[in-house]
Amino acid sequence: MDKLSIHSKLPQVGVTIFTVMSALAQEKSAVNLGQGFPDFDCDPKLVDAVVEAMRAGLNQYPSMLGVLELRQVVTEKIRRLYQREYDAHTEVTITAGATQAIINAVLAVVQEGDEVIVLEPCYDSYIPNVLLAGGRVVRVPLQVGSFRPDLNKIASAISPKTKLIIINTPHNPSATVWSKEELNQLAEIVKPSNAWVLSDEVYEHMVYEPHQHISVSSIPELAQRAFVVSSFGKTLHVTGWKVGYCVAPADLTKEYRKVHQFNVFTVNTPVQYGIAKYLQHHDDYSQLATFYRHKRDRFREGLGQSHFRLLPCQGSYFQCVRLEDLKIPEKNLKEAEFCLWLTEEIGVAAIPLSAFYLDAFDQGIIRFCFAKQDATLDLALSRLVKL
Repeated sequence: MDKLSIHSKLPQVGVTIFTVMSALAQEKSAVNLGQGFPDFDCDPKLVDAVVEAMRAGLNQYPSMLGVLELRQVVTEKIRRLYQREYDAHTEVTITAGATQAIINAVLAVVQEGDEVIVLEPCYDSYIPNVLLAGGRVVRVPLQVGSFRPDLNKIASAISPKTKLIIINTPHNPSATVWSKEELNQLAEIVKPSNAWVLSDEVYEHMVYEPHQHISVSSIPELAQRAFVVSSFGKTLHVTGWKVGYCVAPADLTKEYRKVHQFNVFTVNTPVQYGIAKYLQHHDDYSQLATFYRHKRDRFREGLGQSHFRLLPCQGSYFQCVRLEDLKIPEKNLKEAEFCLWLTEEIGVAAIPLSAFYLDAFDQGIIRFCFAKQDATLDLALSRLVKL
């Protein structure tokens, strides 16, 4: 019998740069500012709430939709912050993290041959999700330098085949935050089309003054055609728990849940109950921007002693820097090559911005994650200032 061959659905996909850089950081004992997760613990009261749920016997399958108490926490938060009413029974679904929430949305509405507009640079799951759904990716670049959305290019990219537009604010990797004016313009652009919108808002509570997070939920013309995704993992410093959610109008949610029930079915029961109970008594949302602004400012001040050129950081826990002013022996390195060199020789891991482009577009920019203990940031800075 001849050897069986696999026809890959994702032939261009290999081990991600995030995995590569984290492994190299561990091998070289480098400070890992590459992958976007905290190196500090969550509030012990949150752990206590989850343990309490476990001890109370809440360990079997919950509702496929998610625990009702947690869905109600979501609706109350959105009502309070963004003045939109979602129905906890028909318009909120708890997911296994935001990444799973995103692929649910793509699979729910994208069919073979449909076009999906993706704004690059972008989170690395978007394009593979579209390809797995049989869709055609239409890449629209954010403005070079500022990483603001180019609304004219987005409008030009919309065709009768456009089924979905994926946006992300605050933006990973650039830390740019969309303005209300830009979202209103997007609403006007999509009005005559049949395109749905998927808004990835996992960093919604990490926006720094004078900027403000404007959720798609708060723009009626967009909300009526949008999946809005967020993450408890990012907000509560528990990325490994993988709990997020998606809100959408009832008709969209109905299709969304058809995918969800066969994709993951449901999400860790005691964790859902624990998060719900914790958030009923602790308003972590309102304090998160202040918490991370301290880390952002500490990191930016330290980087100011180096020859990195800092890009603005309006939101998220990422800081991008340009490389052209660095005075190092290794000249003309590509972003990815520089990140390898930085990890091996300086002892700090970062991520090349080219990893967020399908064609690995290189513009001499790398991304650091500052969601770390102050001691971790200070150690990294003591090494980076040598540059």
